[in-house]
Amino acid sequence: MENIHHPSLCMLGRSIALTRPWVMGIINVTPDSFSEHGAHFDFQRALTRALTMIDDGADMIDIGGESSRPGASPVSEEEELRRILPLTETLAKRGVYVSVDTVKPEVMRQAALSGAAMINDINALKTTGALAAAQPHDVAVCLMHMRGEPKTMQRAPHYDDVVREVRADLSMRATVCENAGIARERIVLDPGFGFGKTMEHNLALIRALPELRTLNYPLLVGWSRKTTLGILTGHDVGDRLAASIAAALAAVAQGALIVRVHDVRETVDALKIWNAMTPNT
Repeated sequence: MENIHHPSLCMLGRSIALTRPWVMGIINVTPDSFSEHGAHFDFQRALTRALTMIDDGADMIDIGGESSRPGASPVSEEEELRRILPLTETLAKRGVYVSVDTVKPEVMRQAALSGAAMINDINALKTTGALAAAQPHDVAVCLMHMRGEPKTMQRAPHYDDVVREVRADLSMRATVCENAGIARERIVLDPGFGFGKTMEHNLALIRALPELRTLNYPLLVGWSRKTTLGILTGHDVGDRLAASIAAALAAVAQGALIVRVHDVRETVDALKIWNAMTPNT
């Protein structure tokens, strides 16, 4: 495997050299997540799960208060804040790097004030007011590519050249953010697997991660339990652990520096073995 450029990521006043892949644990504080079906909707259960993920080796916890699964309906700003702020504040006070998965500017602002280290936006800060909400705070931003919106994005998505178009869109959004005053070192890019893309689009993008990597921003990849894995294996969402780990390792092999997963302990163990058995990069 060719040498991989290891950029730094700045958040909360710290510059972190991503010399190894980070594992981001997913906590959906929603009643309708596609894989957990509300298992962490209760604050105490969500907190217990997040702390278990940290003990299992997670580098960051990604908290979402609004489902972005295909067909999902939006929730109000007030309800999303009610769901995510207590958990964000509690974890941040314990020194945990917290990412908040949201598209709403006011949720971004309050999450940053409560100690979040990253804003993870499936809409790549396109919402009116999002750039202004994220820019003044010392948080990283993850810009994800999505064609359409969650409610309709999987209705016959089309690209002439999915790799070229996704690369161009991500590059443009990163430039917009930098021009708005968000330092390059605060930006992470996510190709958005499963967001307005068919299985063929997703596979083309994972194979082309080295091309996306040439943009020289850290790449975040989320394949955990997704529909493409179910199509490839024939397994339901609750039986995609092996497939999810394989996808995470494939993403790391292609240059991803953050993998967003539900199954932290198993992914961390797999990466320990991977790192021990592959050449230094």
